[in-house]
Amino acid sequence: MRWALVKVCLAVTAMVVVAFAVPLGLVVKELARDRAFADAERQAATIGPALAITTERARLQRAVASTQAGGDGRMAVHVPDDPGEPGSGYDLGKSRAPKGELTTARRLGRASVSDAPGGYALLQPTALSSGQVAVVEVYVPRALVTSGVTTSWLVLAGVGLALIVGAVAIADRLGTRLVRPAGQLAEAAHDLGRGELGVRVPEDGPAELRAAATAFNSMADQVVQLLASERELAADLSHRLRTPLTVLRLNAASLGEGPAAEQTRAAVAKLEREVDQIIRTARQQKTHTPSGCDASEVIRERMEFWSALAEDEDRTVRLAGVDRTVRVPVARPELGAALDALLGNVFRHTPEGTAFAVDVHDGGDASNSVIILVSDAGPGIADPDAALRRGHGDGGPGSTGLGLDIVRRVAESTGGDLRIGRSVLGGTEVRVWLSLNGGGLGGPGQRRRGRKKRTRGRTREPAEH
Repeated sequence: MRWALVKVCLAVTAMVVVAFAVPLGLVVKELARDRAFADAERQAATIGPALAITTERARLQRAVASTQAGGDGRMAVHVPDDPGEPGSGYDLGKSRAPKGELTTARRLGRASVSDAPGGYALLQPTALSSGQVAVVEVYVPRALVTSGVTTSWLVLAGVGLALIVGAVAIADRLGTRLVRPAGQLAEAAHDLGRGELGVRVPEDGPAELRAAATAFNSMADQVVQLLASERELAADLSHRLRTPLTVLRLNAASLGEGPAAEQTRAAVAKLEREVDQIIRTARQQKTHTPSGCDASEVIRERMEFWSALAEDEDRTVRLAGVDRTVRVPVARPELGAALDALLGNVFRHTPEGTAFAVDVHDGGDASNSVIILVSDAGPGIADPDAALRRGHGDGGPGSTGLGLDIVRRVAESTGGDLRIGRSVLGGTEVRVWLSLNGGGLGGPGQRRRGRKKRTRGRTREPAEH
């Protein structure tokens, strides 16, 4: 916007300068020409009285020498023959005008200008006492005709350039006053999108931008209030779960000994910790700051829990790619929750004895991404697009449709995405693509369109969520 204003001002000022400078330059040129010829006419007129009195050569020569043009050798007098004295005519001084122009001027009896080598010749006819017409010739060099023109043009060019520079400087300052508030508004919008809820915009600049800044600040305040209300609601709802959790813990404690009882008590304890964590997180009012974790370590830890359940259900488990450190820009609890959601789908929506696998692929510096694959040998998903839509679970009792949405949001928080395909085991393959540099694939709409294109036309039987 700033450069646009500068360009517009530059174009307008340049047109105005050209519109005035070019005519002024031509006027200056004409004035210099008129001045030179007016001076030549004045000097030619000073010889007129002498010619009216006498045509004697010596006297005329003194009269010519007394003028500036005559002293410079630029004046000549052409005296015609006296009718009573043939051969009495003569030419005084150096003549530069063509003979034909002299004859024409004598015949017409009026002043004229003719071209001469290196300049112009002013021919001024003057009547003599004998009735004949003498011609006074004054030579005007081109240097006199253009005297001062170049200097005047340079002055005009300098003034025009100064006007253009001044106008551009003023336009730049005005553009800065317009662009700075707009830039602050855009930067604040980006900061708000990154989760910095305390950002506000100074309400300055033009009236329109002040109105936009006021609207943005009001919107930011409203967002803060809405988030605070949602946190309180989440905390209240989570707090209500403590009573049934207490009853569940007491019942689990009375189950006695055995692997099933221990697993039940461990699951209840974990559920209680998760509820407490939800309450603490909901009560926090500080801005989220990005963190990272070792994906391999988180996967190994969660697989210790799920492997015990898999052994009880005679499921074959394969784990690959977790033997070395793989850093991802996801918080450890979020990655663990996403993995639990994926593995929980496998146990809920595939028959007992169905094999599954978890693979980690680190693309390294070449791709700046990490891919986590959770695949199974189950029947697959009938409608992958529906499974990826939040709240559209159709996997039977206990399916809320939020599991895959949680995983998708974790992937998209890094700039990656979530894809569903056919696994090498014959069932479903859920591919979680985590970007290490935050580049991603564009907006959420683009990621979803890409998933639709890849999953169109596939038919699965029971759904997983």
